[in-house]
Amino acid sequence: MGRKAAPAGRMDDVDAVTEAVLTASRLLVAVSARSLAEVEERVTLPQFRMLVVLSSRGDTKLVTLAELLGVAPSTAMRMIDRLITAGLADRQTNPGNRRETLLRLTEEGRRTVENVTARRREEIASIVQRLSPHQRTALIGALTDFNSAGGERPVRLPDERPGPHPLGWGETAG
Repeated sequence: MGRKAAPAGRMDDVDAVTEAVLTASRLLVAVSARSLAEVEERVTLPQFRMLVVLSSRGDTKLVTLAELLGVAPSTAMRMIDRLITAGLADRQTNPGNRRETLLRLTEEGRRTVENVTARRREEIASIVQRLSPHQRTALIGALTDFNSAGGERPVRLPDERPGPHPLGWGETAG
């Protein structure tokens, strides 16, 4: 599969960059979908995102979880109810404030996040390995700048924990 070079003068063209990012986004969505294939009967992508947030944040109140996901609390409640039914999350009374309920992952939920993340990381690494060292360096710079422009904090590598989850979901710069 050959690579089409950008026409002269288009390297800084917003439309050309947008098209390239949309194409990369399509690839990453496909990678995400494939990484969820093993658990797709139990977990949708939005539900998985909720699991990742709980994984990175620990015990979390429903309102906070809804804010982090950018959804209404009623939507977050329906999602968490499904995850509790599936055995991937649970709720318990906040020991510091008995009127509050905290949401958290079960061990099965934690294993699900770890397994899906590992599959996603392996597939992305396989794609990145096909790039030359120069292309990898350029990609790091371009994606770092892109993420920064979008307000997304850098993701730490697994051996650099604590921090956001390796998928980058959980917290955003604000």
